[in-house]
Amino acid sequence: MPKFVMANSPNFPVLVVVSGPPGSGKSTLAHALATEIGVPAIIRDEIKQGMVLATPARDTDYDDLNIPVLHTFFDVLTVLARAGVSAVAEAAFQDRLWRPGLIPLAELAEIRIIHCTAPQSVLHERIARRAESDPHRQAHNDQGLLAAIAAGGQPVGAFVPVSMDVAELVVDTTDGYQPSLDAITQFAAHPAPSNA
Repeated sequence: MPKFVMANSPNFPVLVVVSGPPGSGKSTLAHALATEIGVPAIIRDEIKQGMVLATPARDTDYDDLNIPVLHTFFDVLTVLARAGVSAVAEAAFQDRLWRPGLIPLAELAEIRIIHCTAPQSVLHERIARRAESDPHRQAHNDQGLLAAIAAGGQPVGAFVPVSMDVAELVVDTTDGYQPSLDAITQFAAHPAPSNA
């Protein structure tokens, strides 16, 4: 018997949305959560990386792929929801991008939102570390974020989280997870009746 079984409305899959600004630990949490629950993790940056690999190499960024990636991301989630497949979805989309894609999905799946947070200094350090160590990050314009930070900007400080009338949980990822991964998994599998 699995450790966690998702409780949802009969014949209705669950879509757990993991959101937050760049560097907030979304991808790491989404993968860990999907593994705990036993469902697929649909990661926006991984979809973009797949598109980059099918695109001729270039020295510039791949921002022209952002709109096709956005559509593909929500198309994949729609296919899964229509097939009755619960999933974890992760992206650094702000409300203006998340909500229009999630509203139609709310008719096909029960949506639960996890908001990842951490102090600006932690976000900036994580962005710098992954830009140095992950060769795939060129596709995601981390260098542009680092340049804005170096110029004194707060490019992740103006992040507007997705806002919907669904179960929500805020997770501080500064040092591990607060609340714990078990508590996050409980939320994903059995959310409280009202916003957390």
